[in-house]
Amino acid sequence: MLNQGFENFNKLFFESIRKDLMMTGIELKIFNLLSKSMTAEAIARSLSTDLQNTIHFLDGLTAGGFINKEDGFYCNTAQTQTFLVEGSPTYLGEYFKVQEESKKPALDNMLELIKNGKTAINEKASSEELGAKMIERCANSQRAGMGQQMAKFVSSLHEFPKFKKMLDLGGGSGLICIAIISEHPSMRGIIFDLPLVTDVTKKFISEYEMNERIETMQGNYFKDSIGKGYDLIWASMTLNFAKDQLDPIMKKIFSALNPGGVFINFNDGLTHENTKPKTIVLNWLSPALMGKNYALPKNFIANSMIKTGFKSVQSQPVQTHVGIMEIDIARK
Repeated sequence: MLNQGFENFNKLFFESIRKDLMMTGIELKIFNLLSKSMTAEAIARSLSTDLQNTIHFLDGLTAGGFINKEDGFYCNTAQTQTFLVEGSPTYLGEYFKVQEESKKPALDNMLELIKNGKTAINEKASSEELGAKMIERCANSQRAGMGQQMAKFVSSLHEFPKFKKMLDLGGGSGLICIAIISEHPSMRGIIFDLPLVTDVTKKFISEYEMNERIETMQGNYFKDSIGKGYDLIWASMTLNFAKDQLDPIMKKIFSALNPGGVFINFNDGLTHENTKPKTIVLNWLSPALMGKNYALPKNFIANSMIKTGFKSVQSQPVQTHVGIMEIDIARK
């Protein structure tokens, strides 16, 4: 008899079911109802769903850890209430939808892609349009702790009180820049990104009433000026897309900083022959199969910083909700 189990393989099927339960719950908007305790009958009436299958579904959500059941009444867990109820600033339903939609083409065709190589996907919108939509739908993932975590890190730098002007390069929603600026009494910020993206950025700047301290700059950092006179430049998960042109862009960043300025880059960093951290490897698998290998090995950014001439470069791992990431700090 074999003296080892296959639990790790078997549980994969149940994890897949848990994910499908959550995504179906998001589509049904069932978690919006369960901010208060309800019976299955009341839920089925509200959603106009089949009662018996609604009960099976609710019991599945309970077994999966998304909701609680007591005396025939169902309600959200604290975590579900925080992240899966629409209207909350930390609602992640749209973020999870984007994750599923973006990975589906490659994962559904994985066998074909492995056999025959990359294949073109007929996109209905431009990459900039898709990027703007994704940024808006994923913004709450930064509100759900990431922005505050990064702002706390940046504000701990000994130079931080003296900073007067910062650039968020490829800043997307701008929520991390907003969080950093909020930690400083007077520093001003510029968020640089593509035109359609900055249209989204402006909405968040207004929402947080930061119009007096933060502005946007439109452009493509591959070819356009990013301005100058910055004490701090921050880049978050954007230099992946500059993987093949990193050194010239790093020189542009160096030139844009004041003497004594600081460049902080937040990125993934693959280790163990590009097989760890697990979440990062799996996250980049879909675009890699489609011929867009954006994942960066550990020290890739730091090495470019050193080559460019920064007087000091420090790197450190940081645990985030998407896994272990790298922060590289370069001082001019």
